[in-house]
Amino acid sequence: MHIYLPIAEVSVNAFLLLGLGGMVGILSGMFGVGGGFLMTPLLFFIGIPPAVAVATEANQIVASSFSGVLAHFRRRTVDLKMGTVLLVGGLAGAALGVVVFNYLKSLGQVDLLVKLCYVVFLGIIGSLMFVESLNAIRKTRKGGTPPPKRRQRGWVHAMPFKMRFRTSGLYISVIPPVIVGLFVGVLSAIMGVGGGFIMVPAMIYLLGMPTKVVVGTSLFQIIFVTAFTTMLHATTNYTVDVVLAVLLLVGGVVGAQVGTVIGARMPAEQLRVLLAALVLVVCGKLALDLLLQPSELYSLGTDGGH
Repeated sequence: MHIYLPIAEVSVNAFLLLGLGGMVGILSGMFGVGGGFLMTPLLFFIGIPPAVAVATEANQIVASSFSGVLAHFRRRTVDLKMGTVLLVGGLAGAALGVVVFNYLKSLGQVDLLVKLCYVVFLGIIGSLMFVESLNAIRKTRKGGTPPPKRRQRGWVHAMPFKMRFRTSGLYISVIPPVIVGLFVGVLSAIMGVGGGFIMVPAMIYLLGMPTKVVVGTSLFQIIFVTAFTTMLHATTNYTVDVVLAVLLLVGGVVGAQVGTVIGARMPAEQLRVLLAALVLVVCGKLALDLLLQPSELYSLGTDGGH
């Protein structure tokens, strides 16, 4: 069943979009990531223009993250105070990212920037995730996996403007969380991602947060940053496709609930290997598209496009 997407100006199978939304929702619930780092490139592959994919995917992340964070609220594994500090940096970063996005759009270079960012980040994240997952599997086979070590003291604890985060059991400066949030906000605006694939490791290894509260806190922050990003793109770029967003929302909400259940009941080492492999495959496909000569050398564009 094909439907026409008015802003993207393409026809796409509705069930394909529902399936993609569901798959990304499952990843969101399992790993505390918005899933945009996979969904946005997948939208590229089915013919959605990058500018529309980035703006609309941010909308879908809001729903899947909201659905996932509800389950974490029930378990009381969300640090609202830490999430709010991260959110301050995230909102500022999102505003900055939209300014950069609009400037490059006016130059006609935004599609190239988005795809280059994805090749770089997916390559790095996929490789690190793959190596870490293989090491975790080896440790499990040797007899038990020790819990990840949290940093007890370091430069984070020596910085000023300290605040006590009781849910996380931390007393640290607010500067590192704000910087992490700022960086993730910029990525959200330019790449259409929630940024959980960077935020979750940063919260564990940089800020020293307990793993049990990291996923829920990450999703809490992602909701507001991506909602703000969507609003900015809708009011400045007019690139949010409502029809596309609704189909992704439905699949994402259902998938997030399923992913939360799966993530709570089974070890994820093998699943992380598969996820890492999928990330590397998507990265390779994007890199090939940039390196190989396109079938159509010329295209017509508007608003500064070339």
